[in-house]
Amino acid sequence: MIGESTIAATRPVAARRCAVLLPLPLAGAYDYEVPDRLEVAPGDFVRVPLGRRELAGVVWGAASSEIPQHRLKPILARFDMPGLCEVQRRFIDWVAHYTLTPPGAVLKMAMSVPQALEPRRPQRAYSRADVELPETLRLTAARRRVLALLVDSPPRTLPDLAREAGVSPGVVKDLAAAGVLVPTELSPPDAVTQPDVMRPGVALSLDQRVAADALVTKVKQGGFGVTLLDGVTGSGKTEVYFEAIAATLAAGRQALVLLPEIALTAQWLQRFRARFGTAPAEWHSDLGSGQRRSTWRAVAEGRLSIVVGARSALFLPFPRLGLIVVDEEHDASYKQEDGAIYQARDMAVVRARLGGHPIILASATPSLETVENVRQGRYDVLHLPDRHGGAVLPEVKIIDMRRDPPPRQSWLSPPLRAALADTLAAKEQAALFLNRRGYAPLTLCRACGHRLQCPKCTAWLVEHRQAKRLQCHHCGYATALPSHCPACEADGSLAACGPGVERLAEEVAIAFPSARVAVAASDTLAGPQAVAALIERVAAHEIDILIGTQVIAKGHHFPLLTLVGIVDADLGLSGGDLRAAERTYQLLAQVAGRAGRATRVGRVYLQTYQPEHPVMRALVSGERDRFLEAEAQERRRAGMPPFGRLAALILSGPDEAAVERAGQDLGRKAPRMAGVEVFGPAPAPLARIRGRFRHRLLLKAERRINLQTMLNQWLDQVSLPAGVRLQVDVDPYSFL
Repeated sequence: MIGESTIAATRPVAARRCAVLLPLPLAGAYDYEVPDRLEVAPGDFVRVPLGRRELAGVVWGAASSEIPQHRLKPILARFDMPGLCEVQRRFIDWVAHYTLTPPGAVLKMAMSVPQALEPRRPQRAYSRADVELPETLRLTAARRRVLALLVDSPPRTLPDLAREAGVSPGVVKDLAAAGVLVPTELSPPDAVTQPDVMRPGVALSLDQRVAADALVTKVKQGGFGVTLLDGVTGSGKTEVYFEAIAATLAAGRQALVLLPEIALTAQWLQRFRARFGTAPAEWHSDLGSGQRRSTWRAVAEGRLSIVVGARSALFLPFPRLGLIVVDEEHDASYKQEDGAIYQARDMAVVRARLGGHPIILASATPSLETVENVRQGRYDVLHLPDRHGGAVLPEVKIIDMRRDPPPRQSWLSPPLRAALADTLAAKEQAALFLNRRGYAPLTLCRACGHRLQCPKCTAWLVEHRQAKRLQCHHCGYATALPSHCPACEADGSLAACGPGVERLAEEVAIAFPSARVAVAASDTLAGPQAVAALIERVAAHEIDILIGTQVIAKGHHFPLLTLVGIVDADLGLSGGDLRAAERTYQLLAQVAGRAGRATRVGRVYLQTYQPEHPVMRALVSGERDRFLEAEAQERRRAGMPPFGRLAALILSGPDEAAVERAGQDLGRKAPRMAGVEVFGPAPAPLARIRGRFRHRLLLKAERRINLQTMLNQWLDQVSLPAGVRLQVDVDPYSFL
């Protein structure tokens, strides 16, 4: 097989053995025989048999079982490429232990592109044969152009030759069939371009230069250390940590930048190109299979020096990683909720510690966990208190919806409408933020009160009027909007309740018919290219009012955007989430930070029914640190993170009775000891998702307790019935 060191058919008598970890949710590594004609080392990628299949795995170390040698199956081949480095193997083991995930399931994230283990295929090219032209060959004008192009010229691929000669591929193939052209193989071109670390960046302010110099010093000194880059929105944090990236690349090390949203990459990539003269490699779910394959392989071979990506990029096989940057470190999108459940920011800190190199956490609204680590001296901090280029922070105003309610079936209060009119009159731009996709979050029957619900989930169906469908945002179920009530069959009785961004856009279009309006949400922007196109339209002032969900909340810079209206500032404050206030503050502060980022002064209007809430007061006063200290006191008193530990146990299955029995069994065998509390079992708030019923238990423990040991001892006592699945979420972010 291409790209493998194959084994002879006859096995040597005195064979050896080793453990091979497979990218499957298995308990651990399996032992295999190492034939004499094959040399393997820990980290090598190998091909092995498993049942009737052949799989790629990684040599994990010495064999651990006592299985007789003759019963071991042999390793079939070793892939001809660099192995997984020791740091990455230790990282996989660490993540598996911490999250109570089988190591093979974590390895699967690191081996997410199995095709990349095969080397790149050579390209077929053509050169001119050193022969006389056959008399029978009819030399058309097209054939003459092909032959003239190859005189004293290197071989060209079929697409290149056809394009440069201005002919069809068939002309080239006919000349090859006649023996006039000779096929040959070329090594595939290396598409990797290296950033120019000597290229000058933008002029930095004094505060920026001090912070950048401190980060560069940490990179040059080496060694593990966490630094919070704490800067207000628009302070130029990206340009500051670019200097640390340049120092890392100049030292011959690789750098990784994590971003929480694909939508953030467009303007970030523009800044990177301006700074380094080329684009970095990207890593996220929207990439094609070919690009993922080439990027994974180039990272493993050390040819790629810089990657920017979503949380999964943390598991790429970097052999020389020297710096990690976690931008918007507070963002909840860094929490992986399916499969191996992990917090990418926290795991990035672990990866940096194991690799012995610096990590930068950047945010204008850092998480309470990070702030507490700074307070206790575990993390360093660098402050950027001012916006770059003389811009000032926007003025934040409260609109008390009890005093200034909007008209019936409207969502914009009179003060916000007036501010929008003033902004449009000044030829400036506005953004309206509402963190609800679609047209309306609920559809009900006016005749009988029936609410349209997902048949697979405990969730209402969201109307998407532009797409003419109802959709569940949890499982993806979609159906056409019915013309009559499915319960009472009343015709024309279905009514949309509440606003989504589409309904808000409808109201804006009626109120301001001459304004150019665009909607930005995850279901209206199909990938980074669509995001980039929208950003270009906003930057070119082709849009007057941008209406969006959290995809517009952070990372974007629009010089003419001077007004931000937050339509429902109370939306995230309910639901029982222990981080509800903190996350609402972070999100709204980030949204507010889009206003007035250049020379024009910005304004922010918060529509709220709770103007006295600490979140609203902190946004108006700008007293972020006081708000975080109050949050910390509340959590400290309750023993909640970061001052205590949490773990959620989520049971799910198609049979509700079986799930309930499994939960009761878990509850009976729950640990009973000082410093530990177990809540539940109880049906989850989202009691059914994708047709599976769900029950939850929540364990709360003091920080001194070894959570993983206790959980393993607890779960070892329980045998789950068939069809019931258990997920363990250490440090949960979602309580649904």
